[in-house]
Amino acid sequence: MRGDAGARARSGAAVTVGRRVLAVLVAGALAAAGAAACSKDEGRTLRKPSADQTTTTTTAPAADSAGGTGGAGSGAAVGTGSGATASAGPTAPLQLTSSAFVDGGPIPADYTCRGADRSPPLLWTGVPTGTAEIALVVRDVDVGGFVHWVIAGMPPTTGGIAEDTPPAGAVEATNDLGRPGWSGPCPPSGTHNYQFTVYALAQPSGVTAGEAGGEAAAKVEATPAVASAALSGQVSAD
Repeated sequence: MRGDAGARARSGAAVTVGRRVLAVLVAGALAAAGAAACSKDEGRTLRKPSADQTTTTTTAPAADSAGGTGGAGSGAAVGTGSGATASAGPTAPLQLTSSAFVDGGPIPADYTCRGADRSPPLLWTGVPTGTAEIALVVRDVDVGGFVHWVIAGMPPTTGGIAEDTPPAGAVEATNDLGRPGWSGPCPPSGTHNYQFTVYALAQPSGVTAGEAGGEAAAKVEATPAVASAALSGQVSAD
């Protein structure tokens, strides 16, 4: 009987060991199966984002007070259809012309001492912002700047001077021939050059009617100007 009991004990121990081995084998198999399942792509792994899923913000330099651009990193976002308005381009410069003669060309006799001695028609454009007064000085540059005409006190809205007709409100100085207003070219010999200069003054010139031509011209030329433009013409004694 003791032999049977020993045999039964050894048999039970073997069964217990076998069950433990089986449990270990089963656990290992399940772990391997789980690992294999995780390695397969079932659509649950992360993919790299496509281009249309990304958001990029670009910064542009801020515009400065003069319409230019400042430094980078201003934080202004750039996008299409932002409605930004381009800065205005530069304004046209002040220009002086005459329908009676071209720049550097001959001045017709009607505007000289040999003709009707009328003041020529003049036109100017491009009067800049900040102009307080328009003034005009005419000099013979071949005779030390001899003054033929100083007309001042014209408002900035004035666009020119009609032939022999000063604008309303304008003041005329006395020219170097001692006459008020215009005195046409009258060179004694050779060919002389006459310069018409229009000034867009930043402040009133202070020229008074009948003032001596040299003094009046000096006042105009010494007054701060926003802009100026010149037109020249020639007159020959022949």
